[in-house]
Amino acid sequence: MTTETYLLAAGILLLVSLIVSRVGGRLGIPGLLLFLGVGMLAGTDGLGIQFSDYRLAQALGTVALCFILFQGGLTTDWGQTRPVIWRGLSLATVGVLITAGVMAAFAHAVLGLPWLVAWLLGAIVSSTDASAVFTVLKERSLGLEGDIAPLLEFESGGNDPMAVFLTIGLLTLIANPGMGALEIVPLFVKQMVIGGVLGAVLGRAALWMLNRVHLQFEGLYSVLTLALALIIFSAAAVAGGSGFLAIFIAGIVLGNADFLHKRSLLAFHDGLAWLMQVGMFLTLGLLVNPRELLPTAGVALACALVLVFVARPVSVFVSLAASRMPLRRKTMVAWVGLRGAVPIVLATFPLLAGVPQAQTLFNIVFFAVLTSVLLQGTTLTLVADWLGIRTPLDTKPSSPITYTPTGMSKNALVEVEVQARSAADGQRILDLHLPPDTLVVLIHRAGEYLIPKGATRLEAGDVVQVLAEAEGLLDVQRRLGPPG
Repeated sequence: MTTETYLLAAGILLLVSLIVSRVGGRLGIPGLLLFLGVGMLAGTDGLGIQFSDYRLAQALGTVALCFILFQGGLTTDWGQTRPVIWRGLSLATVGVLITAGVMAAFAHAVLGLPWLVAWLLGAIVSSTDASAVFTVLKERSLGLEGDIAPLLEFESGGNDPMAVFLTIGLLTLIANPGMGALEIVPLFVKQMVIGGVLGAVLGRAALWMLNRVHLQFEGLYSVLTLALALIIFSAAAVAGGSGFLAIFIAGIVLGNADFLHKRSLLAFHDGLAWLMQVGMFLTLGLLVNPRELLPTAGVALACALVLVFVARPVSVFVSLAASRMPLRRKTMVAWVGLRGAVPIVLATFPLLAGVPQAQTLFNIVFFAVLTSVLLQGTTLTLVADWLGIRTPLDTKPSSPITYTPTGMSKNALVEVEVQARSAADGQRILDLHLPPDTLVVLIHRAGEYLIPKGATRLEAGDVVQVLAEAEGLLDVQRRLGPPG
């Protein structure tokens, strides 16, 4: 096949994936499942595309996870995450260990796998993927009550480094039979400390650079953030730390600060993360031959059921035992333990390491992920309704006006909702006596945008876009927001 043929196939697969994901979203089927399905249909047992390079798939998966975690950090609201950080850390560490332990016990007792290989299986499937969950919830315009969403978001970003470490650590033990399990504990501490510290430090350095380096064209800032993300990830890994933890923390640092062209860069990385997810799922789908899955289907189904109904609930309830979180919310967190692409990428590690049961592990993990996504992903709304934690999804309308700070100006463009019985409710803009350097740019009312004038009367529920100096923002929010 020529290069042009490969490019044509890649373009067609991407286009087909987007089309079927749109249809699947309306039916409540997670896009992850559909992307994998398209890859499998295009593979050896389908259209005949030959792809069996596990090393390339692992490399592509690693790069994809780097940018997916970076985007996840960029969109993490620290204000919402701070109250759930200890619960999230407990789920991302203790929860991962418990999940791996329960699965290891089952694999050893029922499947007859050696203990280290059984623990390896548990470690590979211990990481959750919340992206498919939020995709389905957005399609159905559903929200989750309280702080469930930020907890799931933080857990899904934080448990990937833990799962990666456990997998690599167990492979090290398998390759060195005389090595004790406790000998990898210092390695774990080293990776987490170095990854966390470098993520925070390099994230601040990246923020400084974005605000100080003035490039000639706006599009070059996207290239700059790509370079910074790759440097942060790889520098932490080369230094002996967790690159996945470092890039996630660096994303949080950047996402909760102001920098040049932030809005356009967030949009760029959102699109890049989607491209990485689609490409990764398609690649992993191409790796699998459905005929090879059939002999392990029964075993994989049993593993998936144990993972969904035993390992995940036990890990959640034990990890959150000290939390005052209501039982129904804990139950929802337990049900949203979808497995995604990370376990499938990790399943390529034993294959490249030459573990004897590696192919069986890969097939079990792939089938278990499919079962988890199909079973849990399609029933999220039903479970949310049953538990009584379903709320409308809070989505803000996309504004047609954007503001790009120059780095020198002290102005900021903010959106303030006019509250009922506030000082602004029913008042003309000119009668509000806003600070002199304040400009009311746009008003969003009942799905429409209004061009403001001095005589325009504001109404409760209006979302007002205001351009003002930082010093005057508190005064503007006080006049428009709190009820009088």
